[in-house]
Amino acid sequence: MTNLPQDILSNLPEVTSDETLSNTFMGNVVELAIVTDDHVKTMEGLCRLGIGPWAVYEFSPKNVTDQTYKGEPCEFALKVCFAKSGNMIWELMEPLWGSSIFKDFLDKNGTAFHHVAYDCNDAPWEDRLAEFEKRGFKLVQSGKWKGKNAFAFFETGDATGTTFETYHFPEDWDYPEPESWFPAKPEGEVTW
Repeated sequence: MTNLPQDILSNLPEVTSDETLSNTFMGNVVELAIVTDDHVKTMEGLCRLGIGPWAVYEFSPKNVTDQTYKGEPCEFALKVCFAKSGNMIWELMEPLWGSSIFKDFLDKNGTAFHHVAYDCNDAPWEDRLAEFEKRGFKLVQSGKWKGKNAFAFFETGDATGTTFETYHFPEDWDYPEPESWFPAKPEGEVTW
Protein backbone atom coordinates (compact mmCIF):
# COMPACT_ATOMS: atom_id res chain seq x y z
CA MET A 1 0.00 0.00 0.00
CA THR A 2 2.90 2.38 0.49
CA ASN A 3 3.23 2.62 -3.30
CA LEU A 4 -0.21 4.21 -3.64
CA PRO A 5 -0.32 7.95 -4.30
CA GLN A 6 -0.89 10.03 -1.17
CA ASP A 7 -4.18 11.48 -2.49
CA ILE A 8 -5.64 7.94 -2.69
CA LEU A 9 -4.32 6.97 0.75
CA SER A 10 -5.66 10.14 2.36
CA ASN A 11 -9.17 9.40 1.03
CA LEU A 12 -9.39 5.91 2.50
CA PRO A 13 -11.35 5.29 5.72
CA GLU A 14 -9.56 4.72 9.01
CA VAL A 15 -9.02 1.20 10.34
CA THR A 16 -11.04 0.84 13.56
CA SER A 17 -10.50 -2.87 14.32
CA ASP A 18 -9.26 -6.06 12.72
CA GLU A 19 -12.61 -6.36 10.89
CA THR A 20 -13.98 -2.82 10.52
CA LEU A 21 -13.27 0.50 8.91
CA SER A 22 -14.55 3.89 10.02
CA ASN A 23 -17.17 3.82 7.25
CA THR A 24 -18.40 0.23 7.80
CA PHE A 25 -22.11 -0.22 7.16
CA MET A 26 -22.47 -3.50 5.27
CA GLY A 27 -22.94 -5.76 8.31
CA ASN A 28 -22.95 -9.51 7.78
CA VAL A 29 -22.77 -11.58 4.61
CA VAL A 30 -26.12 -13.32 4.30
CA GLU A 31 -26.02 -14.69 0.77
CA LEU A 32 -23.76 -15.77 -2.09
CA ALA A 33 -25.32 -16.06 -5.54
CA ILE A 34 -24.60 -17.68 -8.87
CA VAL A 35 -26.33 -16.70 -12.10
CA THR A 36 -26.89 -19.74 -14.30
CA ASP A 37 -28.39 -20.72 -17.62
CA ASP A 38 -29.51 -24.07 -16.15
CA HIS A 39 -30.56 -24.04 -12.50
CA VAL A 40 -31.04 -27.83 -12.38
CA LYS A 41 -27.54 -28.54 -13.68
CA THR A 42 -26.03 -26.03 -11.23
CA MET A 43 -28.03 -27.42 -8.29
CA GLU A 44 -26.86 -30.92 -9.20
CA GLY A 45 -23.22 -29.82 -9.15
CA LEU A 46 -23.61 -28.00 -5.85
CA CYS A 47 -25.37 -31.02 -4.32
CA ARG A 48 -22.29 -33.09 -5.21
CA LEU A 49 -20.34 -30.58 -3.07
CA GLY A 50 -22.82 -31.10 -0.23
CA ILE A 51 -24.76 -27.84 -0.70
CA GLY A 52 -28.52 -28.33 -0.53
CA PRO A 53 -31.37 -29.19 -0.41
CA TRP A 54 -32.66 -26.48 -2.71
CA ALA A 55 -36.02 -24.69 -2.51
CA VAL A 56 -37.04 -23.70 -6.07
CA TYR A 57 -39.21 -20.66 -6.82
CA GLU A 58 -40.20 -18.56 -9.79
CA PHE A 59 -40.05 -14.79 -9.34
CA SER A 60 -42.28 -12.93 -11.82
CA PRO A 61 -44.76 -10.04 -11.86
CA LYS A 62 -47.26 -12.50 -10.33
CA ASN A 63 -45.36 -12.52 -7.02
CA VAL A 64 -42.76 -9.72 -7.25
CA THR A 65 -44.03 -6.14 -7.16
CA ASP A 66 -42.19 -2.85 -7.71
CA GLN A 67 -39.86 -4.47 -10.27
CA THR A 68 -37.18 -2.11 -11.62
CA TYR A 69 -34.21 -2.36 -13.96
CA LYS A 70 -31.67 0.46 -14.22
CA GLY A 71 -33.99 2.94 -12.55
CA GLU A 72 -37.09 2.19 -14.64
CA PRO A 73 -40.11 -0.03 -14.06
CA CYS A 74 -39.50 -3.33 -15.85
CA GLU A 75 -41.15 -6.71 -15.69
CA PHE A 76 -38.86 -9.74 -15.49
CA ALA A 77 -39.00 -13.38 -14.46
CA LEU A 78 -36.35 -15.55 -12.82
CA LYS A 79 -36.03 -19.07 -11.52
CA VAL A 80 -34.63 -18.53 -8.00
CA CYS A 81 -33.31 -21.37 -5.84
CA PHE A 82 -32.19 -21.19 -2.20
CA ALA A 83 -30.13 -23.52 -0.01
CA LYS A 84 -29.08 -22.91 3.61
CA SER A 85 -25.43 -23.21 4.56
CA GLY A 86 -24.87 -22.37 8.22
CA ASN A 87 -25.76 -18.70 8.77
CA MET A 88 -25.76 -18.00 5.05
CA ILE A 89 -27.96 -18.70 2.03
CA TRP A 90 -26.77 -19.90 -1.38
CA GLU A 91 -28.86 -18.53 -4.23
CA LEU A 92 -29.12 -19.53 -7.87
CA MET A 93 -30.79 -17.24 -10.39
CA GLU A 94 -31.74 -18.25 -13.91
CA PRO A 95 -33.19 -15.42 -16.03
CA LEU A 96 -36.38 -16.55 -17.80
CA TRP A 97 -37.54 -13.40 -19.60
CA GLY A 98 -37.45 -9.61 -19.42
CA SER A 99 -34.54 -7.24 -18.89
CA SER A 100 -32.38 -7.88 -15.85
CA ILE A 101 -28.83 -7.52 -14.63
CA PHE A 102 -28.84 -11.31 -14.37
CA LYS A 103 -29.51 -11.76 -18.10
CA ASP A 104 -26.92 -9.09 -18.91
CA PHE A 105 -24.37 -10.92 -16.77
CA LEU A 106 -25.21 -14.34 -18.18
CA ASP A 107 -24.94 -13.08 -21.77
CA LYS A 108 -21.50 -11.62 -21.03
CA ASN A 109 -20.01 -14.19 -18.61
CA GLY A 110 -22.01 -17.41 -18.72
CA THR A 111 -22.78 -19.26 -15.50
CA ALA A 112 -20.69 -17.73 -12.71
CA PHE A 113 -20.66 -16.19 -9.25
CA HIS A 114 -22.69 -12.97 -9.53
CA HIS A 115 -23.33 -11.24 -6.22
CA VAL A 116 -23.01 -11.17 -2.47
CA ALA A 117 -25.75 -9.91 -0.16
CA TYR A 118 -25.28 -8.14 3.16
CA ASP A 119 -27.78 -7.39 5.94
CA CYS A 120 -26.54 -3.79 6.42
CA ASN A 121 -26.90 -4.32 10.18
CA ASP A 122 -30.68 -4.37 9.73
CA ALA A 123 -30.72 -0.61 9.08
CA PRO A 124 -34.05 0.80 7.89
CA TRP A 125 -34.60 0.03 4.19
CA GLU A 126 -34.51 3.61 2.92
CA ASP A 127 -31.29 4.25 4.90
CA ARG A 128 -29.61 1.30 3.18
CA LEU A 129 -30.58 2.52 -0.28
CA ALA A 130 -29.44 6.05 0.53
CA GLU A 131 -26.08 4.85 1.88
CA PHE A 132 -25.25 2.91 -1.29
CA GLU A 133 -26.20 5.95 -3.40
CA LYS A 134 -24.18 8.27 -1.15
CA ARG A 135 -21.14 6.09 -1.78
CA GLY A 136 -21.65 6.38 -5.54
CA PHE A 137 -23.36 3.04 -6.23
CA LYS A 138 -26.56 3.24 -8.28
CA LEU A 139 -29.53 0.95 -7.76
CA VAL A 140 -29.73 -1.30 -10.85
CA GLN A 141 -32.39 -3.93 -10.02
CA SER A 142 -35.04 -4.18 -7.35
CA GLY A 143 -38.39 -5.57 -6.35
CA LYS A 144 -40.52 -6.91 -3.52
CA TRP A 145 -41.17 -10.63 -3.32
CA LYS A 146 -44.71 -11.27 -2.08
CA GLY A 147 -44.97 -7.50 -1.57
CA LYS A 148 -42.84 -7.80 1.60
CA ASN A 149 -39.27 -9.06 0.98
CA ALA A 150 -37.57 -6.02 -0.55
CA PHE A 151 -34.37 -6.65 -2.52
CA ALA A 152 -31.99 -4.22 -4.20
CA PHE A 153 -28.87 -4.68 -6.32
CA PHE A 154 -26.27 -1.98 -6.84
CA GLU A 155 -23.84 -1.17 -9.65
CA THR A 156 -20.68 -2.03 -7.73
CA GLY A 157 -18.98 -4.25 -10.31
CA ASP A 158 -16.55 -1.69 -11.72
CA ALA A 159 -15.33 -0.76 -8.23
CA THR A 160 -15.29 -4.22 -6.62
CA GLY A 161 -15.43 -6.89 -9.31
CA THR A 162 -18.88 -8.09 -8.24
CA THR A 163 -22.42 -6.91 -7.56
CA PHE A 164 -23.67 -6.20 -4.04
CA GLU A 165 -27.22 -6.75 -2.83
CA THR A 166 -29.16 -6.03 0.29
CA TYR A 167 -32.57 -7.37 1.16
CA HIS A 168 -35.01 -7.05 4.00
CA PHE A 169 -37.34 -9.64 5.48
CA PRO A 170 -40.02 -8.08 7.70
CA GLU A 171 -40.56 -9.67 11.10
CA ASP A 172 -43.77 -11.37 9.93
CA TRP A 173 -42.05 -13.01 6.91
CA ASP A 174 -42.53 -16.69 6.25
CA TYR A 175 -41.00 -18.30 3.19
CA PRO A 176 -43.79 -19.54 0.93
CA GLU A 177 -43.87 -23.20 0.02
CA PRO A 178 -41.49 -23.68 -2.92
CA GLU A 179 -42.76 -24.99 -6.25
CA SER A 180 -40.30 -27.86 -5.81
CA TRP A 181 -37.32 -29.15 -3.82
CA PHE A 182 -34.05 -30.50 -5.22
CA PRO A 183 -32.97 -33.23 -4.85
CA ALA A 184 -35.91 -33.86 -2.45
CA LYS A 185 -37.93 -32.14 0.23
CA PRO A 186 -36.27 -32.29 3.66
CA GLU A 187 -37.94 -34.35 6.37
CA GLY A 188 -39.64 -32.46 9.18
CA GLU A 189 -40.14 -28.74 9.60
CA VAL A 190 -38.20 -26.40 7.32
CA THR A 191 -36.77 -23.43 9.23
CA TRP A 192 -35.26 -20.51 7.39
